[in-house]
Amino acid sequence: MSIQAKIIKKLMPRLMSGWSDGPIEAQRARQEKSNRFTKLPADTICQPVDVDGVPAEWIDAPDAASGAFLYLHGGAYALNSINTHRELVARLAHATKLRGLAIDYRLAPEHPHPAALEDALTAYRWLLTQGFAPSQIIIAGDSAGGGLALATLIALRDAGEPLPAGAICISPWVDLAHTGASIQSKAKADAILDIDSLERYAGYYAAEQDRKRPLISPLYADLSGLPPLLIEVGSDEILLDDAVRFADKARKAGVDVTLNVWDGL
Repeated sequence: MSIQAKIIKKLMPRLMSGWSDGPIEAQRARQEKSNRFTKLPADTICQPVDVDGVPAEWIDAPDAASGAFLYLHGGAYALNSINTHRELVARLAHATKLRGLAIDYRLAPEHPHPAALEDALTAYRWLLTQGFAPSQIIIAGDSAGGGLALATLIALRDAGEPLPAGAICISPWVDLAHTGASIQSKAKADAILDIDSLERYAGYYAAEQDRKRPLISPLYADLSGLPPLLIEVGSDEILLDDAVRFADKARKAGVDVTLNVWDGL
């Protein structure tokens, strides 16, 4: 583990203390305030855009190539926004030389499943109308956004629509039934998430629906025919087994999967 990672891990419990406390409106307000600590890479170009009714923003590097990535933010389907993830999207845009399109999909509990999925599908289809070929598009996301990225792929495949070139998932939340062993075994090591909070947010998103429905929890889907996947996760996360089990199941279904488990993160 790098020195920087050790410092972050030591500070994280203090920085994230109480992040899930209080009414959902108060939680969202705290997350939005975190934006004041971010700093965009130099020359980042941000432009709000209406994506067929879904609020969105182009977040581009000045030397962006012809491709694009659709970014779906994390936040347990109930928190966060373009604002909280703008710096991350900007850094990805600079690193990949692709245009970044971040969206504000509808949040639970006001808008349970399938609202977020509908908005992600709308955004992908909008990119196609803007002249991007499927082979020029990547779908990416973290945590709930990672799970949403995978659900979007599954929904597109099931509908017989053209699939993007691939997906990038950072610590994807793919099992809202929480059956993975790491939910308990990594409880003390994880500096951010806890099972009680995840259970509450899973209830917000699934509402009265079965949490093992494939488009809610992609772990339970048929994964055949999906495009290449890059999955990143830390070894100390309670979502570790979500990533590992999904990668294993996808490989068995014939999907090209790269899984990176980062030790001590």
